[in-house]
Amino acid sequence: MNGHTPVLKQEVVEALNPSAGCVFVDGTFGGGGHARALLEAADCVVWGIDRDPAAIARGSALVDASQGRLRLLQGRFGDMRDLLTANGVSAVNGVLIDAGVSSFQLDEAARGFSFNNDGPLDMRMGKTGPSAEDLVNGAPEKELAGIIYTLGEERMARRVARAIVEARKTSPITRTGELAEIVRRAIPRGGQRIDPATRTFQALRMQVNDELGEIQRGLRAAERLLRDGGRLAVISFHSLEDRSVKQFLRERSRSSSVRSRHLPPTETRVPTFRTLGSRPRRPSAAEVTANARARSARLRVAERTAAPAWSNGVAA
Repeated sequence: MNGHTPVLKQEVVEALNPSAGCVFVDGTFGGGGHARALLEAADCVVWGIDRDPAAIARGSALVDASQGRLRLLQGRFGDMRDLLTANGVSAVNGVLIDAGVSSFQLDEAARGFSFNNDGPLDMRMGKTGPSAEDLVNGAPEKELAGIIYTLGEERMARRVARAIVEARKTSPITRTGELAEIVRRAIPRGGQRIDPATRTFQALRMQVNDELGEIQRGLRAAERLLRDGGRLAVISFHSLEDRSVKQFLRERSRSSSVRSRHLPPTETRVPTFRTLGSRPRRPSAAEVTANARARSARLRVAERTAAPAWSNGVAA
């Protein structure tokens, strides 16, 4: 597991509060740091899920060391309910979702996630489906600009998209280093602290892996898997992810009514979660010093109520 430092590890353990006999889902197994911490904290069982086959392969040593308490499944955390049901598990005591890209993926040039290490323009977490190269070379300029503006929150998205389209007229863009230089030439650096390519790479990665959609699917799946009193812990790394989690938990922690022509005049929706803490937890200064990638992390925690999970806008 060298090269992987789990973010907010102690805070996650405290939030999920493991005890003997509990069953947990680590929806983004990655390097196994959070799963290991839970296994060491109590005589519990952890189901680790990851869409990246390399992460599943890396976890084999921890599976052996856990004496059967760690079980790994390859797949998307948005499908966690189906994955666990297929393995005979219908309810769990806790779910962790650590959103975003893992350190292993960032550090391996061949995966194409980082502009710091030149490699093929890939960015696929699961190594299947269209790649970032396909997107960069095939998407219309307007679509590219929209992706970069929305998911990267890049104010100069149109200029970047125009530069990409002009560059690909000469030859396809196939390398991360090549794309980074195109973006850097399109955006004057000025006094920016971050590399001008940062937001564009973030946007492309999120689009290729449907990261915001996956978070929503994962939150709904966790709602259906968690027992009454079970805990949900979600770590996000930028505002779009955190906003998505915050809105979901805000909605699910309030009573409301919904009107539909297919239902009685008013259908009451009962809260399925109780949020724990008014603000997200942040890494300490010491953790940020030791691991710069923890800098933007936010941890939100909620506890499942006994209410039925919502479906299609109403309780189900």
